Amino acid sequence: MATNPYQNFYRKFTKKILDKIVSPQVLGDTEALENKINIENEHQFPVCYVIQDDSTSNQVLIDNETEKRQFSSAFAPLNLGEYQEDDSFLTLEATKKNASSFYPDKLIRLVEYLLKHPENDVLLVPVTVLWGRSPENEDSWYKALMADAWTKPTGIKQALNITLYGRENYIEFHQPVSLQGLIQQALEMSPNFSPAHYVVTELNTQFNQYKEAILGPDLSDRRNVINKLMMTDTVKAAILTESIHKKISVGQAENLAKKYLDEIVSDYSYSTIRFADIALTKLWTQLYDGIEVHNFDMVRELSKDYELVYTPCHRSHIDYLLLSFVIHKRGLMVPHIAAGINLNMPVVGQIMRGAGAYFIRRSFSGNALYTAVFKEYVHSLLSRNTPLEYFVEGGRSRTGLLLPAKKGMLAMTIQSHLRGNSKPIVFIPTYFGYEKLLEGSSYIKELGGQKKQAESLFGLLKSIQKIEKVFGKVHVNFGEPVFLAHLLKENHAPEHVGLQDELPDTVKQVVNAVAEDILENINKAVVINPISLISLVLLNAPTHALAERDVLQRLEQFRGYLKQHCYDTRMKITELSNHEIIQYAIQLKQIEFVEHDNERWIKVCEKQDALLKYFSNNILHTFILPALIANILKAQLANDNSDLTIDALKESALQVYPEIKKQFFLKWTEEQLLLEIDQVLAYFVAEWVIQIQAQNIHINDADDSLRFLSSFAHLYELNLTKE
Repeated sequence: MATNPYQNFYRKFTKKILDKIVSPQVLGDTEALENKINIENEHQFPVCYVIQDDSTSNQVLIDNETEKRQFSSAFAPLNLGEYQEDDSFLTLEATKKNASSFYPDKLIRLVEYLLKHPENDVLLVPVTVLWGRSPENEDSWYKALMADAWTKPTGIKQALNITLYGRENYIEFHQPVSLQGLIQQALEMSPNFSPAHYVVTELNTQFNQYKEAILGPDLSDRRNVINKLMMTDTVKAAILTESIHKKISVGQAENLAKKYLDEIVSDYSYSTIRFADIALTKLWTQLYDGIEVHNFDMVRELSKDYELVYTPCHRSHIDYLLLSFVIHKRGLMVPHIAAGINLNMPVVGQIMRGAGAYFIRRSFSGNALYTAVFKEYVHSLLSRNTPLEYFVEGGRSRTGLLLPAKKGMLAMTIQSHLRGNSKPIVFIPTYFGYEKLLEGSSYIKELGGQKKQAESLFGLLKSIQKIEKVFGKVHVNFGEPVFLAHLLKENHAPEHVGLQDELPDTVKQVVNAVAEDILENINKAVVINPISLISLVLLNAPTHALAERDVLQRLEQFRGYLKQHCYDTRMKITELSNHEIIQYAIQLKQIEFVEHDNERWIKVCEKQDALLKYFSNNILHTFILPALIANILKAQLANDNSDLTIDALKESALQVYPEIKKQFFLKWTEEQLLLEIDQVLAYFVAEWVIQIQAQNIHINDADDSLRFLSSFAHLYELNLTKE
């Protein structure tokens, strides 16, 4: 095809402008993409970049990025033997200039050529470009309202995009697709089936999946959502049943159902999300020294093929703000969050709805109509592949230990999936690691016996006064995913369950298994931060104070154990030195230096004991096994210090392990536990605490060995039950 001189001039002109004002952010692993292209391209087939809309500015940006990454140039001619196109772009949109009103001319030409030359191929690389959706610096309310959504921008809107979002646009190169492969798939479906139609349909479907993962589904407005739900067979049947059982008119039952839906349904708004992004960016800057995110790339990959259900631990009201912020900043859709009806406060409730919150009552008991409309709403979200988020613990933990799962939302999610119409579901356990809590003072009062305070707008505003205070860093660690399909198969669950059906026992087993795996995987993603570590040291001292040298020694002891015996590969440990940990905790006003017997001691600050107990409980499960072993050995020492056999120690541990596993959501089966005990004993031997001869364990008499053993044993003795 001949090159259009005007088009070349316009491209060069656009490139000069964009080079000065646009700095796109490229998400995803482009190195992996290049490797993939090289592997699949042993025959040196040309690469063609696919976009949905015909936009010169988007094409120039893509070409710039291919040049930076030394990919094949997007504006270079596409050569297939004697056949040539003037550039390596394929736009799926059929414009008025096309000979075909349905398919791009270039695609038709390529398909015709490849049908005649099946030995040739073209690698299609879909590219998503969004303006104003970049996870970086939206700092204008107006810009937040104007950023990209699902609709194609007009020429004026695109010019505004470039002006407003010069440094805030988002590009992602997706995995290559064989055009010849798509053509052959079309022919296999039907010899009379148009390959061009099939290619456009498949690629548009992929683009919509990419876009859905970033922006979320193309939602109707809230009123239409409610009206559609009212027309479903499930809700209509529930209305009729309510009318009969409560002896009220159908109209009254309909009004009641609509009232429930109005109470429940979110009012998701891209503008609200961007508004929240700006506000939260400012809040986090004042509140925290930084937000550390771990293992998010795994979530990004799963989002393309799975329905995501985020299931984090619940430690603060900051949790849902923080998780949504982290997800949005990394280019995925903010999940719809199940929020307690107590949070539906004036003004705040509406903002939360706009950010994807839907409200749920604490109990459905005895209210069949409410149960039916709520389940139908959840099913509608899953059917549209909307990511969800809810806290499996139900409420916030006041102790820092994980709470037993409240399984209602899990059961509804799984039952909805078994009704059909949703992608495979994957649950994403998520760990939050705080160093100070915004609700710290109220937690202290509640742990001291004061009645739990109800949430209110006044209470929220009062909390905002604390934003000038220093709250350290916060960690968000995405844990090992839990795949629903695997557990359904493992438990031989049925393939279909209706909304009104009683859950079969096999499905109930799946609900229990999912809940258990989520809590265990949250604990596997633990973050050992400086505050939790020093809390563990000081709170297990008799007066919550120790000489500085003893603190340093125990910090080294605990860190040494974790480094040699990592609880899980997803666990993160602070990189601060032991001295830096002490200084950091002093900076956050959690501990202080005092003089005692002409020596410098470290003690917990006044009124901080309860909160530090909270943070030590966050990580206690990583030490509970060596603590249990040390406690058994210490008990043996207290009796007569006679040698204890390894088998006898294991038997003692196995007797109490089921309760400890349940209490601390530990990951080991009983068979795995025996191997873990061997590793703990090997660690104690390496530290010269014990000796093992002929399967007998002997405790060394040295004072250092006894102190070492006691420091671990205290962890078990002081934490036999949750506080």
